[in-house]
Amino acid sequence: MTGFRRISERELHQGYFWRVVAAEFEAPDGERFHRDIVRSPGAVGVVPLIFDAEGNASVLLVEQYRVALERNIIEIPAGMRDVEDEPPELTAHRELIEEAGLQAGRLDHLVDILPSPGLTDSVTIVFLATGCSPVERELHGPEEQHMTLLHLPLGDALAMIDSGEIADAKTVVGLLATQRLLERDVRR
Repeated sequence: MTGFRRISERELHQGYFWRVVAAEFEAPDGERFHRDIVRSPGAVGVVPLIFDAEGNASVLLVEQYRVALERNIIEIPAGMRDVEDEPPELTAHRELIEEAGLQAGRLDHLVDILPSPGLTDSVTIVFLATGCSPVERELHGPEEQHMTLLHLPLGDALAMIDSGEIADAKTVVGLLATQRLLERDVRR
């Protein structure tokens, strides 16, 4: 459809989750070019939306150390789709339990995002979790062992996007999509 086509691809590195490949492509005019691509199984993110008795919306976020940036990042609960053939909904349920200690009563698809399409084929599927109830957390790895849970009013989380305190792409998109969904429901 685009006129571009992949000619070849060879693996440069196989990591724990990702593969790095060198690929050759042909443009619509016949020009050939090379690109390095990070092949990924993709990921999920979950916006746990909680309502108090008065109907005020809040979210549960995690703050965890991210080695690539060497600092803590505030995010929605999320994880790699690292279990082969596991449906994304099951990955989302599992990650919500592991990281946030919440079991979703209902899980709805919010949006798919392409975190860095110039570099990777990764797709992050973001879900909205409602009707959440607390369960035992199942933390994995040092980052999760030291993560902090942040239960915030949705408005405060949105303000943290404006202030730059929340800059993680899946979290920004997930929170803004949740806000739009709630506003749309209020207008009906």
